[in-house]
Amino acid sequence: MRIARFVHPGSPSAPSGVAWGAVEGPPNAPAERLTVAAITEHPFGPIAFTGDRWALADVRLLAPILPSKVVAIGKNYVDHVKEMGGDAAPTIPVIFLKPSTSVIGTSDVIRLPATSERVDFEAELAIVIGRPGKDITRENAMSYVLGYTCANDVTARDQQQSDGQWARAKGYDSFCPIGPWIETVLDPTDLQITARVNGELRQDSRTSLMVHDIPALIAFMSSVMTLLPGDVILTGTPAGVGPIRDGDRVDVEIEGIGTLSNPVQAKK
Repeated sequence: MRIARFVHPGSPSAPSGVAWGAVEGPPNAPAERLTVAAITEHPFGPIAFTGDRWALADVRLLAPILPSKVVAIGKNYVDHVKEMGGDAAPTIPVIFLKPSTSVIGTSDVIRLPATSERVDFEAELAIVIGRPGKDITRENAMSYVLGYTCANDVTARDQQQSDGQWARAKGYDSFCPIGPWIETVLDPTDLQITARVNGELRQDSRTSLMVHDIPALIAFMSSVMTLLPGDVILTGTPAGVGPIRDGDRVDVEIEGIGTLSNPVQAKK
């Protein structure tokens, strides 16, 4: 099931507003052939439908989740470690946090801060947690997953290098696009992940090349902090990252999920 969060125009039974819904239609169908069926409450339990349904073209997709925290992984693809000047991937996951205020949805604008001279895109597979967990075992880790979505770990690269830690470089408003929806039925072990800037292919890899796989990441993170429903885990980026500039468009596509697309603008 593809779970979306969206603004709808309303219906005889529901005023216009924000809702959760299930995107309906063939996986590879164009947007004009897709519909979205509203669900009651939230997706962290049994799914019940309200009966309201709209064409996808008639709604505006939002970030599919508003997480309490975004936990991200650095250096989780060997080729990316090498392109950043490293010699070897870390033996334990390197984790950092992105603030919830950095989250935006597909079609929302990535805003480049005036304080940075280089901002990079980073295509990533994102995990959405479905239930609370602490000290989760590797064997049980996948039972805590609601689903998966596309993510872009936008990074002020010059500030990442100069600050000695990553909070500012990774934390600007709009620096965590996720979407377009959450795919709940998916085997994430070997998916193609790509990034394009203005249609030009920049990243092309597979999730099977992660240094630390998804069960290992969930187990490790939950040994440090409690994971809550809706929390997002970014699983790292492969090689090919590079700068984005005012007027660009970045498309992150993951096999079996869809495409996250965001325009880029310099912050006024």
